[in-house]
Amino acid sequence: MTASRQPAIPPSPAASSPTRSAGPGRPKDLGKRLAILEAAKRMFTQNGFDGASMDQIAAEAGVSKLTVYSHFGDKETLFVAAVESHCDLSLPSSLFEPAPTLPLDQRLMEIARAFYTMITAPEAVAGHRMLCSPQMAHSGLPKLFWEAGPMRVQGDFAALLERRIAAGELDIPDVPRAAGQFFALLKGEPHACLVFGGPTPPAEEIDAHLAAAVDLFLRAYRTHDDAAARTGKPPARR
Repeated sequence: MTASRQPAIPPSPAASSPTRSAGPGRPKDLGKRLAILEAAKRMFTQNGFDGASMDQIAAEAGVSKLTVYSHFGDKETLFVAAVESHCDLSLPSSLFEPAPTLPLDQRLMEIARAFYTMITAPEAVAGHRMLCSPQMAHSGLPKLFWEAGPMRVQGDFAALLERRIAAGELDIPDVPRAAGQFFALLKGEPHACLVFGGPTPPAEEIDAHLAAAVDLFLRAYRTHDDAAARTGKPPARR
């Protein structure tokens, strides 16, 4: 589909089973691991979680099913790894690293564009629909997805906010809540429209939407002193 990242996802019972988990031996082939992850993304997108078999994923990756199990243990673990891979490629850690010389609004726009591109990719939209389906309602898959993707990204972003608070640029009483608000603002109506099969808005409309979301977030949480330094105007009296 943390610099203070959230705790790692505990393995599922199947993943921790000695008969299915990866055993000791020579180091795993990173090229095969990447091929399996890419194949898993395609198969989960096309066929859903239940419809995608480990046999299909192995064939798509050009490896044996034993190799898939050797790398990932079971299908749930592979699904989580595919979500993490999608997030890591779309929102690289460099976006959340300290960059004190980079203006805050510019950093937030970089994150906003990368995040929106990630959640509107075909595989992400298909995954969102799948996880919201009645078949998934009582499975553990939505929780695994949340922990591997959104929760992890929000943890990284919260760490960035903490650093900007320490620098005196932001005043945020509840950082985890603010992190969730930021990404909810970025999704907005355009993402909902895509999920429900509506048209894709033009690029300039998306950029205006993201800029407005960033501006709204900063209006809520930028300190008066930082706003004054940015505009050259004296801070307004409370």
